[in-house]
This record gives sequence, structure tokens and C-alpha cells, in this order.
Amino acid sequence: MADETPKIHIDSDWKKQAHEEKERLAKEVEEKSAAGGGPEAVGPEGLPEPTFAEIVATLATQAFMFMGEGVDPQSGQRMVSLPVAKHFIDLLSVLDAKTQGNLGEDEKKNLDRWLYEARMRYVQLAGGAMGTPRRRPPGGPAKGK
Repeated sequence: MADETPKIHIDSDWKKQAHEEKERLAKEVEEKSAAGGGPEAVGPEGLPEPTFAEIVATLATQAFMFMGEGVDPQSGQRMVSLPVAKHFIDLLSVLDAKTQGNLGEDEKKNLDRWLYEARMRYVQLAGGAMGTPRRRPPGGPAKGK
């Protein structure tokens, strides 16, 4: 028992396996770049490859622009058009419905967050536009719920 030093077993093929894995990954990156895929891919205009998150952010940005969050570059005025804002929120809702079960966890959270924020802002503005802000009465939720 005095001479029980741990013995290290080195697989003689580990270098070969590591080299093959490195080559395989390099080939995948090369194929994605050639096909226009991958995060490092850039189109002819120098723009990054479109992503689902970019689609969601674009639609949400349009909704917020028409809820007065942005300024018209030509007039310098805030743009407020609740029907147009609602249209973009509805487009996000369609995107949510049509991608049900096909999104990654991060993509779903991102879409849900944008939809929630846009809907809440719309409700605030629509309630104020009608002259009756929608607020919960003091003391908690309404009776019967």
C-alpha cells in the first residue's frame, strides 16, 4: 500500500480527436459564412444577418414610435397614432401566435417582454386619450375576482 501512486491513463487518440473536432467546427463556420449564416455573417451593405430578436425589436420600436416615444425626423414632432401603434402590436401578437412552440427560451422571453411593454403603454395612452385613465381602485383588486 505504500507504493500506490495514482496512475494517469492517457488516451493516445485524444490529440487526433481534438484535431478532428477543431477541423469539423472550422468547416461548419466556413460553410455558414459561405451560405450567409452565423453571427459573424455580414451582408453586402455591411449589415449583420437578420435575427428573430431584430424582427421583434423592429416591430416593437415601430409601435413605440407611434405611441409618441420617437420624433419624426422631418418635422421634429412626436408621432402619436394609436391605430398605427395598435397595428404593430397586433403584428407582434401574430408573430407570437405563429411561432408558438418553435422559439427558444430566450426568444420567447424577449417576444413576451416586448409584447407586454407595448400593450401596457398602449393601454395607458388609450385610457388617457379617452379621458378616463384605467386604474385599479385603492384597496386591491375588484370584488368578485
